[in-house]
Amino acid sequence: MSESAAGPRTYNQTHIPRKYAQGKRRFSIYWTWSYPWEANRDVTEMDNRFSTITEVRRVAWPNYETPEFSEKMFLQGIAGTLELFHLSTLKFQRLVGEATEQPVAIYQRIDQAGQRLPIDEGVLADTDTLMIFGLDHMVTEQEASPDEIDAVQRFLAREGTCLILSPHHDVGVSSDLKERAMEYAHHGDPLVPRQQRFGRYTLSMMKGLGVPVQNQYGLRPATVKGTNQIAPLNAFRDLDSRGWLSEVTTFNFHPHLPHYALTAEDTKSIRVLSKQPIDMSRPHPFTEAGNTEFNNFLWMPPNEKRAGDILLADSTIFTTLFGGVESLENFWRNLAKTPLT
Repeated sequence: MSESAAGPRTYNQTHIPRKYAQGKRRFSIYWTWSYPWEANRDVTEMDNRFSTITEVRRVAWPNYETPEFSEKMFLQGIAGTLELFHLSTLKFQRLVGEATEQPVAIYQRIDQAGQRLPIDEGVLADTDTLMIFGLDHMVTEQEASPDEIDAVQRFLAREGTCLILSPHHDVGVSSDLKERAMEYAHHGDPLVPRQQRFGRYTLSMMKGLGVPVQNQYGLRPATVKGTNQIAPLNAFRDLDSRGWLSEVTTFNFHPHLPHYALTAEDTKSIRVLSKQPIDMSRPHPFTEAGNTEFNNFLWMPPNEKRAGDILLADSTIFTTLFGGVESLENFWRNLAKTPLT
């Protein structure tokens, strides 16, 4: 990946607060992982860890056989895969930065240098849209503290705020190994193990905020026949009074996306704005139960206790590891252009 034309990169510096500018939304991405705990996982463990770059190179050959991903230039272990996630958001950062005229701030719960950063007023004071990317493996025991939940509740009391929650997939929950094998064959990604459970931090935050959603499975979306392009969304535009999905027909393809299951029957407080058709050529416990699509974009509008919006969408919708189309960029712009009042 070539260097960004947007300017030099910085690292390991204290964030300089962004000044409020009327109508200019400030985005912040919060990676929920402990970078060291993820990067230092035992690579002989089969489940519940990220791939190493060596494994990525073997599976995706020859896509990463270029100088910038060589051992001279790029981390070859699990840390390299974590850096791929960082690199994959650069296009989103550039587009949103241009649309808002504000830089996108990037935070990690525990960074490469072991510096811990809980979500607090320092993170939220100059943030209007907070994106919580739930890519912490459950075994790393990340969990939102009561103070963090309180801070986010106060954040959402501000008019114009938006919280985007992105718990990732939850593959291999069943103790039945045959069922795990079915899930693995369904999504078809050799880099995802038979069990890969994500999102303890995000789920604890959701519980504290009263978000009635559970991430389930890792489902392979259907594609347009004869192509590798993801099938169009089934969007419920009559419920989308804010226009989040204006001129949006598809997101980007990712082979294992979570179903955001509702855990409450109250459809007034939370709206399913779109569903994604499933690849029915590969059996899965979810499709064998009669399902042909999964919930992939949800909205909790403001209410009498909360001034801000809450959205649920997978973090891969904001990355370019698996491609992207004009429709996806329209979605990003819609989020960036959401009025602050």
